[in-house]
Amino acid sequence: MFLKGKGMKKNKARGDISAGLSEGKSADNKMQQNGKGGILNNKLLWTVISILIAVISVWAVVSQQKEVSFRSLLHQLVNANQGWLLAAVVSMLGFILFEAWAVRIICQSFGYAPGMHNSCAYSATDIYFSAITPSATGGQPACALLMMKDGISGTVATAALLLNLTMYTFSILLIGLVCFVFRPQLFFQFGLLARIMIVVGYAAQILFSVFLFLLVKNERLLQKICRTTLHILAKLHLIRNEQAKQEKLQNTMREYRRCSEMLSGSGLMLFKVFVLNLMQRVSQISVTMFVSAALGIGGFSMLDVWALQGYVVLGSNYVPVPGGMGVVDYLMLDAFDASMTAQQAVNLELVSRSVSFYCCILLCGAAMLWYCWYQHKKKERKA
Repeated sequence: MFLKGKGMKKNKARGDISAGLSEGKSADNKMQQNGKGGILNNKLLWTVISILIAVISVWAVVSQQKEVSFRSLLHQLVNANQGWLLAAVVSMLGFILFEAWAVRIICQSFGYAPGMHNSCAYSATDIYFSAITPSATGGQPACALLMMKDGISGTVATAALLLNLTMYTFSILLIGLVCFVFRPQLFFQFGLLARIMIVVGYAAQILFSVFLFLLVKNERLLQKICRTTLHILAKLHLIRNEQAKQEKLQNTMREYRRCSEMLSGSGLMLFKVFVLNLMQRVSQISVTMFVSAALGIGGFSMLDVWALQGYVVLGSNYVPVPGGMGVVDYLMLDAFDASMTAQQAVNLELVSRSVSFYCCILLCGAAMLWYCWYQHKKKERKA
């Protein structure tokens, strides 16, 4: 998946930007040291918790039908249409690659030129840690640390990931709008609780997208939020030397201002990043559609399956559970039970979820470990 290529380097055409961002290098080093320790301390705990939630979720789904077992599921996979299964796997890979492409374009706009293998490592790290932490809170900090380790300014890494998250959220809103406009009848196929979750989830995405847009465009709002947060933490005695922290915040905001100025007049870049984030979401949702075709589940169109899965994304994306495990399973079964037999619904849920989520995070975890090992060996050779 990751090919050898040029290492991290500055883009000569915008080398002057690096001089303006060099003031924050010492702060970036401290962020790397402090953040790395925190992530390493929490990674094992959240990994164990996520495994337990995954086991409980799978057991709960399998127990829905006595006819369903892992042996019968394996038999279904062996006799499935392998071409459609391959399409599902390719769609899962697209979820990783489209994010990598988007992050790479953003970094290039700030004067950095990461190789595609670096960008894939950032994407894999973001996806892996997002999947094992509540509300995906661990993905971006871990990704930012990896980017800083590769020589990208901490401010640029933060701005790039914030911009990508904004476009990611906008893409979910567009997908939800498409589902409501073109397949409104499928919304009422869900139970009452599921419909409430979908509506609340869509409303939460709207509020979150507005908040993210203000953070990207309104520096004063971002600075006010950071200042207030530091003050509250100081009052709670969770941090020391508030004045020094506030001065450090001022330096960071100066760098953030430079990054914001770089975004002015970058409409084409923003459009590309939005399209890539849209394709990332489309590819993930399409996994369920391709799996239904592979298993030969008929009686409704593939587009209906896609729309149902789109509603599932809306209803589960805001729930503070690692990877939405349990919540996604409930919504998928609630959606498919009305369109097919219970056994078909369980089979479709297990296979599509295994490809789009479990296989994806295993691949991302392995890719992240390989990249860290590769970078470590690279430094040893230079030494």
